[in-house]
Formats: sequence, structure tokens, C-alpha cells
Amino acid sequence: MYGWVQIKREHGGVVFVDLRDRSGIVQLVFNENHNVECFKAASELRPEFVIRVVGEIRKRENPNPNIPTGQVEIWVDELTVLNTSNTPPIGVVKQEDVSEELRLRYRYIDLRREEMRNNIIMRHRVALEVSRYLNDHGFLSIETPFLTKSTPEGARDFLVPSRLNRGKFYALPQSPQIFKQLLMISGFERYYQIVKCFRDEDLRADRQPEFTQIDIEVSFVEESDIFKLIDGMFGAILKNCYGISLELPIRRMSYDEAMERYGSDRPDQRIPFQLFNMEGFTDLKPKEFVSNGLQQGKALYGLLLPQFEELSRKVLDGYTEQARKAGTELFTWLKVDKGAMSGPMTKLFDNTPEELGDRLRDTGATDLAALKTKPAILLASMGERAPVLTFLGRIRAELGQKTVEQEDWKRFAFCWITDFPLFEWSEEVGRMVSVHHPFTSPQSDDLTALERDPLNLKSRSYDLVLNGVELGGGSIRIHSRAVQEKIFTLLGMSKEEAHRKFGFLLEALQYGAPPHGGIAFGLDRIVMMLQGEDSIRDVIPFPTTTSGTSPLSGAPDMVSPEQLSELGLRLL
Repeated sequence: MYGWVQIKREHGGVVFVDLRDRSGIVQLVFNENHNVECFKAASELRPEFVIRVVGEIRKRENPNPNIPTGQVEIWVDELTVLNTSNTPPIGVVKQEDVSEELRLRYRYIDLRREEMRNNIIMRHRVALEVSRYLNDHGFLSIETPFLTKSTPEGARDFLVPSRLNRGKFYALPQSPQIFKQLLMISGFERYYQIVKCFRDEDLRADRQPEFTQIDIEVSFVEESDIFKLIDGMFGAILKNCYGISLELPIRRMSYDEAMERYGSDRPDQRIPFQLFNMEGFTDLKPKEFVSNGLQQGKALYGLLLPQFEELSRKVLDGYTEQARKAGTELFTWLKVDKGAMSGPMTKLFDNTPEELGDRLRDTGATDLAALKTKPAILLASMGERAPVLTFLGRIRAELGQKTVEQEDWKRFAFCWITDFPLFEWSEEVGRMVSVHHPFTSPQSDDLTALERDPLNLKSRSYDLVLNGVELGGGSIRIHSRAVQEKIFTLLGMSKEEAHRKFGFLLEALQYGAPPHGGIAFGLDRIVMMLQGEDSIRDVIPFPTTTSGTSPLSGAPDMVSPEQLSELGLRLL
């Protein structure tokens, strides 16, 4: 047996060693009376030495129920030290006050820890289950190019200079999107790929410059076919990798419903409370400011938080400032304690607190029957609908973590979000942009409707959300050249620019392109969520830091002037 020394314990004439390999830990016994030479050699062992042992498997007198091999131990007859080890700069058994940068600098040691080892093994098992499931459903794994053309529409591309074509550049793919659509046009019908993708964007806990994507595309499908396929895939992952039965079909919810009820297109359904429309309060006696706002079409929404008496006035005043920055016109609140009402909201209505309380109980926003006995707080905001919903949705997500029972946080609450807007207005670029991407099919192929009211059009797109985190998204694609050209035009792209960037796709759409659709998931993010980690860096063997650097290898690094000269480049 081979492995690393994890812990050594000496008790008189016996040395116990926990031997670790990829599969786990087993206890070695070096008994002076059994083999004196092995006993002496074992006394010289140190943590992380690499050793080989030969011995007899025996039943342990004191079993350890916390490890799979806890019923047995190995009495060693032969010991060979294959390599020694310096004292590791980070702990393998325990890590206290160790920075992430130090962990990444010595990642090969960090990966020896049980938590990290289990994460990488489960990543392999999830990827294997995805491949097995899709293979069983008639999909082909097909590779697409890594060196392709730059078509920046969202994040920045990573550019690769061409030595043979000076002054020209390849781009590393942000997604195999166009190539998988071309595969559908080629007649392959069912494609998948577990593939590296690259985005030169600002990083955070759930982003990396290179990431792994589960990429899927299917011909002759509707949205319901994609939902059924992916429902089954995640059902297989949870059952075969985690022993959990996923209730199917996964719930489906429109984008408009998600925003109306949760203030987010990534709702965490484990949180028990929801937003509710307070327009019904207008038949009370709102003050002129509120009344005029509602008459002008402003939105008024509330968020009732049961048993939140601990929210201090300082916190509530902070929400007022946050609401202003978020673009709402009013933020107010009302405390409910044993049926009594207090707070600035009472001053916005010429009603008694009892009348407000009755109306509150009539909304059905949550279980309000307990308001007569348990404290609660109502937060409300008025203004344009989008910023009001988004602001209250953010508070819901932040405060919701304090209300969900610990065991519920381990529950997997999946949800499909459908019917996204096709376009949204970007103040940054001063034009419409695609909510998903420009190859997403609108719900209507009527070209005049596209021209007439594009910002109110819905798309045939969908996202899969787990516990408030988007795992992936997709859409039914455009398979008509005329519709695709119209979309490019609405996005402010001239015919010349569209042809330069996507001419090969537009040409291909003329040659019998079938109806098709697909979806892509971040494998790193899926494993992060299923493993209960807070960062995708904890499920990637060799990630970069949030600044995009590798403390282990030193990448990115300078290159020689000779290398730059070969490429026809110089640094400014």
C-alpha cells in the first residue's frame, strides 16, 4: 500500500500512522514487539512523507466509526520511505487563518485536504453523470474550435495574435454558440460538449477567466422538450451522485411572475416571504404624495417580514438611503407588534393603525394571521416598477438568510424562469442590447412587430435557477436569416458589421437550417452549489485569484522581446 503520512501518534512501544491516499485514510500499526525494525523506522516518519508498506489487515480493537476503514488496521511488516517532505506551509488536516492566496500558492498541498479532494472527485462524478445521461439520450460529444473569431457582444474576448497572419487575432471562445448552431444546420441534431470557455471580465466568487461549460444543442425542439431533458439530467445527477430524489418536473415561472413576487429573476424559493402589490391600499385614505404617485402609474410594493423586530432604526434608515440610490421615490416601513402599528408608514395614510392592519391581513402576502400575536415589519417602496421590485427583492434575499431554518439551506430548490424580455435598454452604450444573446428567438417572427415595439417583446429564453443562483440559460434559436438580420439591425448593427462578424452564420441559415434550441450550464457553479461551497475556486483544481492571476504558476507573465517581434507586436 502506498500513500502520505497524515498523522503520527506514539504510545510506548507502538506507533500509529494515518496513511492517506485518494480513497481516504487507513490506520497503520508499527508494534515494537511485532517488528522492531519497522517500529524504529516509523519513529522517524513526519507528516506528508510518501511511504510504501506491506502488512497484515486486522480488525481494530477500538473501531473508528467516522471513517470507512475504521473497522480495520494494518500491522506493518515492511516500510519504505519513497520521499520525505518539508514542513508544509499550510495545514492538510486543519487550516486556521490561512489566506486564500497562500492556499492557491501551494495548491498541490491544499488539494490534499479531505474537503478539497472530495470537491474534485464530485466534480468528476457530476461530469461523468452528465456525459452518461446525454449519451443515453442520443447525444454526440463533438469538439468545437478554441481559436476562433472575435465577436464581442458581452464580456471582452481573450485575444491571441496570429504569427502567420500578422496584425490579425484569434479569440478564445466565450461560448461555442455559433458552432453548435452550425452543427444543427449540419444535421447532427443532438450535440453536447463539456468545454472550456473564456471571458476577460471582472472576477468575483462565482467567476473565473476560464471556466467549464456543459453545452447542449438539439434540433426540432420546443421549450418543453428542453425542460424535460434537463429535468431528467439533474434528477440523474442528484440521484446517482448524491442519493437525493429530485421532485420532477421542476417548477416553471415566467420572468414577470418572478419579478412580481420575488423582485429577482433568480429567486431563492427557500425564503418564505414574497413581495406583494399594495395598489389595493388606495381605497384607504393615502396622503396626497402617495395618491398622486399611484395616479401617475407609479408602483407601490410591500415586503412583509414576520418576526423581524430586531431590525434597528439605523438599519431601516440605511434602507432609505439605499432605496434612493436604487432609483425609487419612496421607502417607508411599518412595525406590527401584538396588533399595534407604528412607524412612518402610518403617516402616509389617514387611517387608524387598526384599519391598516386589517388591510395588511387581507393581502395574503404570507401567513398574516399571526400578526395579532407576533411582531413583524412591513417594508414598502414606491416609484418606477423595475427599481422598486429590484430593490425590495435584494432586501428579501439579504434578510431571507436569517429566517430559513438551517436544514432548509441544504434543500435544493430548483426553478425554471421563462419568457424573458428579448431586449433591454442599456444606458452605458445608449442602445438596446439582447437580454440573453442576439441569436435568441423572439416569441413572434412577425418582422413588423419586431420593428414596432421591440422593448416589449418576449423571447423564447429560459434560465435554470437553484437556491437563488443561476446555473445556466438557453433559448430556442433563430433559424431564419430574415429574422436574424432584423435582430442585428435592432441592436444597432449595420449590414456591413453584421456580415463581417456573422456572415458565415447568416449564409448557413439559407441552407435548410432546422428549428433548434439549447442551453449551457457552468459546471463549476453546479458543483459549487451541490457541494455547499461559497466560491467556485473551491471546486476548480487550479483557479486564479479575483485579479486573474495564479499565485502558483505566476501567470500571466511577461514574454521576451523576441516572442513579441515574431508576432509583429510591441508594448506601449
